[in-house]
Amino acid sequence: MQLNSLKKVFAILLQEHGAFFLLALFFIIAISFFFLGKLIANLETRTKFKERISSERADALKRSRAVLGGLAGEQLAPFLPGFPCNPCEARFIGKPVDFVAFCGAAEGMPINEILLIEVKTGGAALSEREKQIRDCVEKGRVRFCIYNVPEKNA
Repeated sequence: MQLNSLKKVFAILLQEHGAFFLLALFFIIAISFFFLGKLIANLETRTKFKERISSERADALKRSRAVLGGLAGEQLAPFLPGFPCNPCEARFIGKPVDFVAFCGAAEGMPINEILLIEVKTGGAALSEREKQIRDCVEKGRVRFCIYNVPEKNA
């Protein structure tokens, strides 16, 4: 009789707590899927971040090379074919234009023209400041002036 009553008690416990065990199992599975989803999303984010970093580094390297190539091109430009004047007549100033050239000065001749030369490499375009300078020159808004340094009164 004891064995029979033990079976009844066990059956009652399973019936009453079966729903609890199923609910607990459901929550465990749901929480597992939640954390698995977070883990997968985290891995995807890290992968995309690494790809983005790699891409941005490659782009930065490409731009850096372009800038260095442009700087080297600016310095070598007077010695390349098609430069608009004798390299000895050009003076590098860098900003806001690359060179000022005094045409005729190298041959000991009278200076017959002054050039403002901007060197561009690749597909580079004029900056807004360079366009403003070009427009001033084209409109004749260029002048020569003398500045006398004030003498110190003794």
